[in-house]
Amino acid sequence: MTSPVPSPSAASVLDLAPVVPVVVLADAADAVPLARALVAGGLPAIEVTLRTAAAPDAIRAIAAEVPGAVVGAGTVIRPEQVDACAAAGARFLVSPGWTGTLLEAMRGSGLPFLPGVSTTSEVVALLEHGVREMKFFPAQAAGGTPYLKSLAGPLPQARFCPTGGIGPDTAPEYLALPNVGCVGGSWMVPADAVAAGDWGRIERLARTAAGLRDADGTCR
Repeated sequence: MTSPVPSPSAASVLDLAPVVPVVVLADAADAVPLARALVAGGLPAIEVTLRTAAAPDAIRAIAAEVPGAVVGAGTVIRPEQVDACAAAGARFLVSPGWTGTLLEAMRGSGLPFLPGVSTTSEVVALLEHGVREMKFFPAQAAGGTPYLKSLAGPLPQARFCPTGGIGPDTAPEYLALPNVGCVGGSWMVPADAVAAGDWGRIERLARTAAGLRDADGTCR
C-alpha cells in the first residue's frame, strides 16, 4: 500500500525530499521558526518525534503556521497517539516498530504511515498486510546499506526510509540504493543551533541535505 500525501508535488512521503529531518523539540515555541528554516532549505517533510511533552503543540503550530511544511509525527508507538496526532494536524505517521494493533490504528487514520522494521520477516509481514513503504530502523545498527541492498533482490516491492545513525557522509550511500526513497536524520537540526535560535545555520544545513539527490533522482 502506498498512502497518498496531501501535496501537489509527490505521491508519497518518500518522494517529498531526499532527507526527512527528525526533530526533537523541548519547547514548542521553536517549532515554527525551525520548520520555516527547513522548508526554506528545501526539506518540506518534517518528522516531529513524540519524545517530549512539547511535540503535540509543535505539530499543531507547524500545521497551522507553516503552509509549505508537511509535518508528521514520529515515535508513534501506541494506538491512542494516532488520533491525537491526526487531530493536531500531522500529515503522516512514523513508528520505530509495529504491532497489529498499531498498524490497524495507523491505517484507520487515513494518513500516510511508515511502520518501522529491522528484519526480513517484519518486511514480509507488512507486505502481506499490503504495506510497501516502511521505516528501516535503527538503520546503521541493523545492517546499514549492505542489509538493505540484500533485500532489494527478493523484495523489490518494499521501499524504505532508513533512519538511525545516518549523517551527511553516509546518507548518499543509502540514497543510491534502488529501494530507498529518502533517509531520516537529525544532523541538519543540531541541538545547539536550535537552542541558540540559529535558524540561518539550520536553513543552510537543510539546503545541503536537500541537494544530496539531483532533480532527476541521481544521488550526488
